[in-house]
Amino acid sequence: MSVTDHPIANNDAKATGFTRQQEANRPIAAHAPRSYRLFGFPDPVSETSARLVAGGVVTMVVVALAFEWRWLTAVIAYGFVARVLTGPKASPLGLLVTRVIAPRLPVATRFVPGPPKRFAQGVGAVFSLTALALTLTGHWGGAQVALGLLATAAFLEAAFRLCLGCTGFALLMRAGIIPDEVCERCGDLWGARARAA
Repeated sequence: MSVTDHPIANNDAKATGFTRQQEANRPIAAHAPRSYRLFGFPDPVSETSARLVAGGVVTMVVVALAFEWRWLTAVIAYGFVARVLTGPKASPLGLLVTRVIAPRLPVATRFVPGPPKRFAQGVGAVFSLTALALTLTGHWGGAQVALGLLATAAFLEAAFRLCLGCTGFALLMRAGIIPDEVCERCGDLWGARARAA
């Protein structure tokens, strides 16, 4: 199914008067219901936006490590927690990507299920909060390791569309730890990835 055939894109296009191509290039936040809710995660998610956010995380981690700006660890941790709780709505990086950068890119939006991406943000929150705790307790070396692992995972997503958190989510679904009703469309994550490659 192409983006322009996506039922959400079609419904929103009819409601807003946008053409299919304009609708495909709108940020994922634009596909949210008209009523505003702070908490909650978008579903589906723009994969382009997710990859751009991951690129932003890589940039912040590299800057924090290169200049030893330990305070930036708190900014990184806040961003992950905000994205887990609200999607892009309370995340400065998420807002920058979905409202400013992604809509201006000349690429069609590819939508992916939201729950695996939220799980991935949750894993990022664990690593970034660990790095923050280590930084605050004077263990900068340990924090650097946690940040390095975080940057590696984010780089794989940004550069190669390889979401380690999403892969973990799929494995947990296969093992029955995450029930199917959490994301009925996620049952074929492996097949979908193979077809998209």
